[in-house]
Amino acid sequence: MPEADRTGNPALTPESPRRVVENDQYAAFLRRAIRAYGRRIATGDVEALSDALALSTELDTAIGQAVAGLRAQGYSWADIARPLGITRQAAQQRWGGDTP
Repeated sequence: MPEADRTGNPALTPESPRRVVENDQYAAFLRRAIRAYGRRIATGDVEALSDALALSTELDTAIGQAVAGLRAQGYSWADIARPLGITRQAAQQRWGGDTP
């Protein structure tokens, strides 16, 4: 951050170290949380079932945003399809072709 943009005394306000969370670790955490949520619902909270379905919708949206971001960064459909184990054509059909 440029010195002029800082607030406070730089000698007294050191840069805070940023904690790096690896994507694979974060994904593993999310999988555990989602499984736990399913178990909580299964104990008898039938009303929360609609919330679980909403999570599914949010995940689909997040995947679409991730693909659009990767495309904007210059990744090809083949690059995106490879880790998913699908063809580039399948990836392009699923996530809508080129994005602006």
